Amino acid sequence: MKLQYSYSFVRGAALCGVALLSFLNCSSTSSDISNNENPTNGGGNSTGDPVEVWITKGDQSVKLQQQSTAYFSNASGSGTTVEIDPSQVFQTVDGFGYTLTGGSVAVINQLSASKKQELLNDLFSSTGIGVSYLRISIGASDLNSEVFSYNDLPTGQTDLTLSQFSLNKDQALIQMLKDILVINPNIKILATPWSAPLWMKDNGNSIGGSLRPEYYNVYAQYFVKYIQAMQAQGIKIDAVTPQNEPLHPGNNPSMYMTAADQGTFIKNSLGPAFQAANINTKIIVYDHNCDNIVYPLSILNDTAANQYVDGSAFHLYAGDISALNNVHNLFPNKNLYFTEQWTSSTGNFSGDLDWHVKNVIIGSMRNWSRTALEWNVANDASFGPHTPGGCTQCKGAVTVTGGSGYDKNVAYYIIAHASKFVPVNSQRIASSQGDNLSTVAFKTPAGKTVLIVQNSNTTDKTFNIKYNQKTASVTMPGVSTATYIF
Repeated sequence: MKLQYSYSFVRGAALCGVALLSFLNCSSTSSDISNNENPTNGGGNSTGDPVEVWITKGDQSVKLQQQSTAYFSNASGSGTTVEIDPSQVFQTVDGFGYTLTGGSVAVINQLSASKKQELLNDLFSSTGIGVSYLRISIGASDLNSEVFSYNDLPTGQTDLTLSQFSLNKDQALIQMLKDILVINPNIKILATPWSAPLWMKDNGNSIGGSLRPEYYNVYAQYFVKYIQAMQAQGIKIDAVTPQNEPLHPGNNPSMYMTAADQGTFIKNSLGPAFQAANINTKIIVYDHNCDNIVYPLSILNDTAANQYVDGSAFHLYAGDISALNNVHNLFPNKNLYFTEQWTSSTGNFSGDLDWHVKNVIIGSMRNWSRTALEWNVANDASFGPHTPGGCTQCKGAVTVTGGSGYDKNVAYYIIAHASKFVPVNSQRIASSQGDNLSTVAFKTPAGKTVLIVQNSNTTDKTFNIKYNQKTASVTMPGVSTATYIF
């Protein structure tokens, strides 16, 4: 996390990589099919195929509520048309969700047993919003109440065999993951460290510093032990990234890791260690901002490292979401993941809804991401807990207000408009967009078509959904999100 980020803009320069982006033309957002502004067979009546409609308004008067059914027909229509082309198929979806931080676990556990179960069912069940992907920290993130790793030692000591490795400080997280797996046994989990154990770092500090090269192989075994220990608890780690935000060493905890160092760690230590231990957990590189694709590209261009890498992960606190498309064009056989974006205590519902749905949900999916994740699941009313120096303004998807209550925040609805309707293994299909209507469409494993639309106009917008030569006329309120299912 970076504390200065806001939904309304993303910061400019990163530590490196800006020059390459200009050559790759990252400023233009990719589009699947050409926009069609001409009149088509719009309109509708109750005799055609039905379209289920769910809306969230930026003014909060409607939140994820089902609306009157729309219908496809052969009637003529006019005005803006969003055309869906199911013959153009893109990436498969791995899921939508959040990071389950240690702080999230702590506040959810403050709820009464019945209220806690209600919340977990709401988040993770098919009758709730169906969250299908979680990110967790390996050791503490900045949204834990304290800093820790799984191999903490007194200053000056080392443990080259990792004999003192222990998950004990994460038992509450482990138990909650077990509870979630009862609700959704197929949820996928990505794990990432904010820092290596301090004795492995060149500064011996939880903030900044780098992994000492003589401990690369030991740290690789730390990952192996972690994955095996979680598996022994019945928790499968689907993927790891070697380091959260490797170019942001100012967080607590954090660790600086250059692209060259990450590539060396993967090709000489982590990849071979996974191979030797028969671990099939995916290795995903980078896990930082869209303004620096030089970092992941340099690792993917290293053939020795490339063989171990599944893909690259991104945040959007700087840069443009179209950077993912540029990486895809250069390495179409490698996957892309969008893994973090926070909503701030100082933001507003309307602005956050509009920006995040356009960029995190629609933008990441239109640019080949397999996941779209917001930041933390839950916090208390003071936006805690967090480490000393950790994020003080991170607003979770829910705020726990006491043992008997919680409030749903904007991030809940941002994710819900996708997670509730687009299950794992859905495939993105082509959709046009225009007139301040951002769109993304999917075909689900059950054969349903799902269209997510963000209306960034301040006024109501009537448009036609065109599919298989039929049209349905719909009207969206200004600054609102809609999901259409048919």
